[in-house]
Amino acid sequence: MRTFHGFDRITSDPKMLGGKPCIRGLRITVQRVLEILAQGPSWDLVRDDYPEIEEPDVRQALAFAAAFLTDTVIPLDTSAA
Repeated sequence: MRTFHGFDRITSDPKMLGGKPCIRGLRITVQRVLEILAQGPSWDLVRDDYPEIEEPDVRQALAFAAAFLTDTVIPLDTSAA
C-alpha cells in the first residue's frame, strides 16, 4: 500500500479496488467520498452512514481531487445552436 505525496490519508493498493485511491486503506474510494458529498448531505448523515470516515479524510479527499484536476479549456459545440 502506498500513500500519495502530501496526502497521508489517501492510499492506493493494486490488490484492493484495482488500485483506486482510497481513504486510509479502507474500501472507500476518494471517488465515492466525492459522490457522497455531491449529494449535499449534512456531516451528521455522512457520519451515520460511514462512521469510519473522519472529517480530515473528507478534507483530504477534496484536496486530492482538486490537485489532480487541470485547467483544460473545453471548447463549446456551437454548431447545435
